[in-house]
Amino acid sequence: MAPKSLLYSLFSSLTVALAASLPQTDYEVMVIGGGPAGLSALSGLSRVQRKTVLFDSGEYRNAPTRNMHDVIGNDGTVPSEFRGLAREQISKYTTASFVDKKITSVTPVTDHSTNTSYFNATDADGAVYSARKLILGTGLVDVLPSTPGLQEAWGKGVYWCPWCDGYEHRDQPFGILGALPDVVGSVLEVYTLNTDIIAFLNGTHTPAAEAALAEKYPNWKQQLETYNVRLENASIASFERIQNGADHTDDKGHQFDIFRVHFTNGSSVDRNAFITNYPSVQRSQIPTSLGLAMKDGKIDTSINPGMRTSLPGVFAIGDCNSDGSTNVPHAMFSGKRAAVFLHVELAKEESAASIEKRTLPSKREMLKAAERSMGNELEEVWKRARGL
Repeated sequence: MAPKSLLYSLFSSLTVALAASLPQTDYEVMVIGGGPAGLSALSGLSRVQRKTVLFDSGEYRNAPTRNMHDVIGNDGTVPSEFRGLAREQISKYTTASFVDKKITSVTPVTDHSTNTSYFNATDADGAVYSARKLILGTGLVDVLPSTPGLQEAWGKGVYWCPWCDGYEHRDQPFGILGALPDVVGSVLEVYTLNTDIIAFLNGTHTPAAEAALAEKYPNWKQQLETYNVRLENASIASFERIQNGADHTDDKGHQFDIFRVHFTNGSSVDRNAFITNYPSVQRSQIPTSLGLAMKDGKIDTSINPGMRTSLPGVFAIGDCNSDGSTNVPHAMFSGKRAAVFLHVELAKEESAASIEKRTLPSKREMLKAAERSMGNELEEVWKRARGL
């Protein structure tokens, strides 16, 4: 190789390195979570031909529920059927990929040579994937008491969202499960649906609980009396299903579940359905491992617009984020919103990289500058290579 050819080769490589302000990754975007939020994000990114992979662990908060409701065009759809149809429709986009694996860890990576950053995600089998951006649609888990029979009833007559499941149990004997301070809030949500209401407090009716409730609703006693709400403080021993609403319906859309609540004192009472006030937690440990800012147990997306988190390049959508709504329409909205903001963010980065590349010195100019600065050093290398 002649001296100038060698110089050209060296500085051609240098030119590429200087211009490569975008990391080389498997995908442009990784979406973790296969529920409505993640599917919506994947759809939005696929529509603008962003190479995106969605990881689906097969864990869904609404998996136990019989049907989705208040989802325009899909009212009454079984959640698994909704996800299946969504995946079928999204699969027509050539930039969309599905990996049915649980992601166990995500690691931010900084490439100092190009001053770029990206993310590595590792699945349960140890396989590693990379992308420039990350969307977390990892969801929440509802923390239910270990009371026998409650877990089996979850989503099938026992629910937490009246918009999702309340209408099917309207005008039926009803129960509220949870601590006293949450009772009035639940009554205000369901009193247009149910008028025969018992609040099952499970031993939480204490003077301290009354004081906590009074801080939120000073006239709480009068409110409960107005709606004829009965307070039951006996400790619950178990829930027994007497009738399955999936098998007992009418032509008006009712589902007639029947449960018998057994108390530790030996008594019992029957109810058709319940709304709950139990806490929820992040399903995934990834938000914590990434050090994302949290807000009331949710990933804080109030810091930056467009579902962005406190960590650049990471977006949070659906139930796991802090924007205060947990339902399927919200999940789809948040996924689409993240997709739009993320696409534009990627486009800006690509535009900046393109401009940077175009404003670099030409190869000819770099070659001349190198010859001037390096003198005959490479000529001596060439002579040694030729054995002179």
